[in-house]
Amino acid sequence: MGNSKGLAARYKYLAQSVIGLGAALVLHNLHQFSSESVLYVPFFKTVAVPMSTAAFLALSYFVIVGTSNAVNLTDGLDGLAIMPAVMVAAALGIFAYVTGNIRFATYLQIPYIPGVGEALIFSATLVGAGLGFLWFNSYPAQVFMGDVGALAVGAALGTLAVIVRQEIVLFVMGGVFVLETGLGDVAGGVVQAHGQANIRMAPIHHHFELKGWAEPKVIVRFWIISFVLVLVGLATLKIR
Repeated sequence: MGNSKGLAARYKYLAQSVIGLGAALVLHNLHQFSSESVLYVPFFKTVAVPMSTAAFLALSYFVIVGTSNAVNLTDGLDGLAIMPAVMVAAALGIFAYVTGNIRFATYLQIPYIPGVGEALIFSATLVGAGLGFLWFNSYPAQVFMGDVGALAVGAALGTLAVIVRQEIVLFVMGGVFVLETGLGDVAGGVVQAHGQANIRMAPIHHHFELKGWAEPKVIVRFWIISFVLVLVGLATLKIR
């Protein structure tokens, strides 16, 4: 009673790990085609790396849990995390549709996976829910996702990417999430090694606030970056 700290980080990560590994196992056991366990490299139509069971599970776990935590770290300003998540979800929905359509998949030279087009429905649901949430989460926010919402949204994006076999493209389209997570770790390492860092505070959106940027400016500029990165990710459908 009266403790507002919530669940300890180690227990939170343990729960994430169990769920992430469980999702990876389920996805692997549902495989019916060899194309569902191959790592595809964007921009190269002939580069596809077959993965063993262990490699698939490890990659899927990393993508699901990593994306979950990355979205959670980004969710520090009003609307900062949900809009990029909506854009990435919409793009993954497009990937799901063309991957599940043999004509589009053949024309675009991407893996054809029967039935995966159904993931578009989930993607559209995520987009609709995200936009509805953004209506009340935009600056100044009236409602907040919290860890439960942010972790779930991130895990959903990671799972979608695994289903449509576009883990590397997710890394590109979700560049803002990668930036928020990666630069914080880099800054922490620099501080430990040299006692100072150019990044004033992690996650990186707080760095720009400390430099004097207004919160809405940080948010909108991160949205613009996300939009451009999503377009780059979608361009991989044609540029191969």
